[in-house]
Amino acid sequence: MARQNYLFTSESVSEGHPDKVCDRISDEIVDLYFRRGAEEGIDPYQIRVACETLATTNRVVVAGEVRGPKIEKRELETVIRDAVKDIGYEQDGFHWKNNEVEVLLHAQSADIAQGVDAAGNKDEGAGDQGIMFGYACRETPDLMPAPIHYSHKILKALSDARRAGKGDAAKLGPDAKSQVTVRYENGKPVGVTQIVVSHQHVVEDLTSEDIRHIVEPYVLKALPEGWVNGKTVWHINPTGKFFIGGPDGDCGLTGRKIIVDTYGGAAPHGGGAFSGKDPTKVDRSAAYAARYLAKNVVAAGLADRCTLQLSYAIGVADPLSIYADLHGTGKVDEGKLEDVLMQAMRLSPRGIREHLKLNRPIYARTSAYGHFGRASESDGGFSWEKTDLADKLKAQF
Repeated sequence: MARQNYLFTSESVSEGHPDKVCDRISDEIVDLYFRRGAEEGIDPYQIRVACETLATTNRVVVAGEVRGPKIEKRELETVIRDAVKDIGYEQDGFHWKNNEVEVLLHAQSADIAQGVDAAGNKDEGAGDQGIMFGYACRETPDLMPAPIHYSHKILKALSDARRAGKGDAAKLGPDAKSQVTVRYENGKPVGVTQIVVSHQHVVEDLTSEDIRHIVEPYVLKALPEGWVNGKTVWHINPTGKFFIGGPDGDCGLTGRKIIVDTYGGAAPHGGGAFSGKDPTKVDRSAAYAARYLAKNVVAAGLADRCTLQLSYAIGVADPLSIYADLHGTGKVDEGKLEDVLMQAMRLSPRGIREHLKLNRPIYARTSAYGHFGRASESDGGFSWEKTDLADKLKAQF
């Protein structure tokens, strides 16, 4: 019997966190290759990007493997600087205009390419081996776990206010972290016991109390009414000062925030990061497909919680296995559900790309505030958040 009364904590980080700066740059480069490929009439199924970024004091280094349109280093450097500028870094130690930028991209390995490319009667294979998980639950309208959902929401509200220059929020910098501890009763989220916000500030002499005065209204607005009370403990800039932020204060790397990117620890993770990878890499595309299917299972009313696992081998098109766990909340047989899901959409890399329309420059906006939980594309949402399979799945049972 699963525990019904407990505390659970998840964290989020802003787009100015050093690792998120790197995720953004890597995904901007993926988008650039897809945009340029479309302009030049290159088959998007031939485009390959595996891009890693490191950011530290006054320096950005980009490395990896690519295939597709020829893009000059000067143009790549411009995209990198524009991303840093958009995030908001114009500080000593990390400035979009003054950073040294090094681009070390080279051609994809021919050995990998021959395993992944379609040829003759061979379908496009997975870009690597691995396991991927998808998850959905009824804790929020977007069918996401409450702790990660509200951790993201707090930082997104503060980011929007900072960018708009609203009042004292203009004193905040791009780098920030949040953490929310949610109290569950009878298996449902009912309140918050601890709130952590560490936010960079661009006015040096601000105290923790000053920062709390700035951020508290946005935190309260982001959380459900009644979830914060006199017993809720606040930790706002607990070190006392957060003036030096971003890659100047802490080296950043692509792919180091995989739990922030997914379910905040409420579900398993296969270990593969998303950013900087084109959708032949099933670390990314199959994780999106697993979320899509899990969300549709819950939206169809087949369960209140659903975890799905997919597994792949490099160069092999179809998944090696699919596993469904409905956590005792299911209204259908899990074995039959696995069979139904395998028929509901083609789970090869090509099938996923076609079904979810992944051959597009959509990836930079995934790089902060989670890859899951945003349903409306007009609000920065994603195709894998749609519930357009729910009726079809329901009909199978």
